[in-house]
Amino acid sequence: MKIAWLTLCAPLLLSACTSTQTVGYGPNLEPIPGSITYGGQPRTKLTKAPVGSIVPHQFFDGFGHRVYETYVIEPDRSLRLTSRRIDYDIFND
Repeated sequence: MKIAWLTLCAPLLLSACTSTQTVGYGPNLEPIPGSITYGGQPRTKLTKAPVGSIVPHQFFDGFGHRVYETYVIEPDRSLRLTSRRIDYDIFND
């Protein structure tokens, strides 16, 4: 009986867990190690770039996968992470 009860409750408990989005688009993207905004906004401000400009950024994560990120310059000259794509190609030279 206990096993049946746990089997029924396990999906409910797992669905209550929340996680942050690491790949894709949207406001829930959090910086990862290697991101421009990981550890806070950069100290230097982008003063010559127009507001709304797109800033592409690419780097390798801790597993050796290439990560592509896109940032947008906000009116206060900070960067907002808008998208992330991770290339899991294991045959990449």
